[in-house]
Amino acid sequence: MNKYQTLASNTIILAIGQFGSKILVYVMLKFYTSMLGTDGFGDVNNIINASSLLISVVTLSINEGVLRYALDKANNGKHVLSIGLNVAIIGLVLFAAAVPLVGLIPMLSGYQWLIYMYVATGSIKGICAIYVRARGHVKLFAIDGILTTISVILLNLLLLGVFKMGVVGYVLSVSLGDLISIIFLTWRARLYKQYRPFGNDPMLAKSMIHYSIPLMPTTVMWWIINVSDTFMVTAIHGSAANGVYSFAFKFPNLAAIVVGIFSQAWHMSAISERNSRKISEFYSNVFSMMQTVMYIAAAGILLVLRPIIMPFFGGKGFEGAYIYVPFLVAAVVFQSFNNFLSSIYEACNKTTHSFISSVIGAGSNVVLNLILLNSPMGVLGAALATLVSYVLVYIFRAIDTRKYLYMKVNYPKMALNLLLIGIMSVSIMCLTNETVQNIINCVVFITICAVNFRTALQAVSLFLRRKTGKGSAPDKQPPAAK
Repeated sequence: MNKYQTLASNTIILAIGQFGSKILVYVMLKFYTSMLGTDGFGDVNNIINASSLLISVVTLSINEGVLRYALDKANNGKHVLSIGLNVAIIGLVLFAAAVPLVGLIPMLSGYQWLIYMYVATGSIKGICAIYVRARGHVKLFAIDGILTTISVILLNLLLLGVFKMGVVGYVLSVSLGDLISIIFLTWRARLYKQYRPFGNDPMLAKSMIHYSIPLMPTTVMWWIINVSDTFMVTAIHGSAANGVYSFAFKFPNLAAIVVGIFSQAWHMSAISERNSRKISEFYSNVFSMMQTVMYIAAAGILLVLRPIIMPFFGGKGFEGAYIYVPFLVAAVVFQSFNNFLSSIYEACNKTTHSFISSVIGAGSNVVLNLILLNSPMGVLGAALATLVSYVLVYIFRAIDTRKYLYMKVNYPKMALNLLLIGIMSVSIMCLTNETVQNIINCVVFITICAVNFRTALQAVSLFLRRKTGKGSAPDKQPPAAK
């Protein structure tokens, strides 16, 4: 298969395996809000958000190194896997001694060992799954995603629905699901035959760690942008307010799920095709396609937000969550752009530049949160701070990455799409007449689809022609030059 076919095939397979687990959150959302309430829902999000940060810090983001070096078939896979697992195990041993310090944080007090279990299972599962995917076993990776989804659903129903274990039951369900995944991958991919605790290539280990370490503080910075606002909302406005805010964030993440699955396949292609003569054209075409998906997905969420999503998912106490969604939807759009541009840094081994840009975003996020959360905007200020942070990071990366790869971007079209999404956002946040609001949003949604129709059609045509060996780029314009 050529690079376009490979990207499409990997995206489809990954979607089959992961879409179920991602969409599970929304299928079960009514169940979670009723079982946990606003306070419990906020506590669960704080635990998961803290754990996601700790996984990166404890493991030095070695999973990124596993992906990068396992994709290179010239490297010994046994060494790559073993180095990744050894770094994680050493980190987890050291973290065990520091777990009591986690309990000193008021909003995490009492959950410290639950967090340790979540971090331990999540770290090992992440490395095993990424290694399997990078070595070409994408279908096995997808099957593992389905198995994990089923396991978590059953455990949720048991621990939350039957035993009423609340926050503990939810986190325990996810951790046990990861443990089942580790056992499955170890058995099915025979990882037990590939893991070597000693005698691994020291030069490879040095290269992997050197590649991964800059990504660890980068992840910390992204964590600050993505989730620090939930902790600040809790500290300033309480757990109940954070529960509503976290609930609102679930719906913009519907768009992030779609692009997130695609990004996993894309990063594999970006690294594998980094030496291609037409890499600039490849990036330009794929970025254009991804923008089309994001604009339509974001507009679609805003279209059904108040008439469908809020009445169906919004339980008692969550009714006002819709007000935060427009800012967060726009933030997710720019988040997807930033994730795409990060693949340029990773393919070119310029991970320190990724860190620099994330520092800009994290710093602006913290400052804006401190100002806006204590202003009349209240919790809405956290959503605005997140959006501004992502925009600043995109501006930096769009300029900086041109030094390594020129990528053609249709900025007038981008501006038009963002303007139309802005119109829908104002309608949702300001109009009280639901009929007028729905009519305006329907018209704007159709307009966004029309604006992006040609790009979508060209993308389909590109893949179809590529499969039959006809045609090349979707644009009639000349390909971008490096």
